[in-house]
Amino acid sequence: MARQKFNILAIAQSGRLEYEAIILAASLRLADPDFPGTLFIAEPRPGRLWGEANPRISNKTRELLRDLDAEIVSFDSEVFGASYPNGNKIEALCTLPEEPFLFLDTDTIITGSFAEVTFDFDRPSASMKRENTWPQEELYGPTVGQTWQELYRLFDVPFEPTLDPDEPDNYWQKYLYFNAGWFFHASPRAFGQRYLDWATRIWRKPPEVIECQTMEPWLDQAVLPLVIASFGGGRPGPELAGLDGDVTCHWRVMPLMFARERDLAVEMMKKVASQSAVRDVLQKYGPARKMLYEGAGDQIRAMFDRNDLPRKEQAIRNRIKREGLWTR
Repeated sequence: MARQKFNILAIAQSGRLEYEAIILAASLRLADPDFPGTLFIAEPRPGRLWGEANPRISNKTRELLRDLDAEIVSFDSEVFGASYPNGNKIEALCTLPEEPFLFLDTDTIITGSFAEVTFDFDRPSASMKRENTWPQEELYGPTVGQTWQELYRLFDVPFEPTLDPDEPDNYWQKYLYFNAGWFFHASPRAFGQRYLDWATRIWRKPPEVIECQTMEPWLDQAVLPLVIASFGGGRPGPELAGLDGDVTCHWRVMPLMFARERDLAVEMMKKVASQSAVRDVLQKYGPARKMLYEGAGDQIRAMFDRNDLPRKEQAIRNRIKREGLWTR
């Protein structure tokens, strides 16, 4: 049976993201060597929205990514730039060929074959590996439900079909809310243009219902459910369980990865880091050097029981910091 063919998009720029892109590319090559699509690594070009900063990746990283079969593409930041780097994922979608795509945050490691995941690219979805981060209910402001309902009304997207009938009103999980660490659709142009248009509208002139809400860094996650619902998508079904499962791991920060992620992800991270070409570059990145080559990652892993982790992420962070092992 022929495999689904689609492309993967991730973002890189000078600094942390370029090292994460190396891990992503190397893990894809190891875990899914027969992947039939292209891994695109998009970098923003320097420009007025980046000020004096040069967001381009280093030549050494560029060479290694190409050796790892990634295709590097550049894009211009027209809306966000340095004021909201998370907007890179929105503005970069226009760089892809008009073929089905999967966006992955760069701090993702591939641990299995995408042949194990069945995508319906005409019904977009996104990661449910999220917490109750947005919107935050104000004491005298609109409820969570009222906030979401007004946003759907603003963009003329049906609201009722997005609700989880098993959850009570104003409980955050009743409403469609994703982590923007992965999402997909059949058309990067249609999806990307709508995502950019709606995010720009909220960024530049927030509607009254969210004028007290923090949009940095949550803009991408506030707009994503609206865009997904507008294309007929919704919550992921069991056919996508490999994402945030046996196929991908959105690890976010290295100390947290060693503390709480599955053995599969940690083993792949170590396998990637042991490759000589990768090691030569990653050793220049402080967090990777400390976690992967100086043993701090193993120390953190020994501190926690993955079957009995603290309920709140902050408790994990605090314990690691007390031991002097935190880095990012």
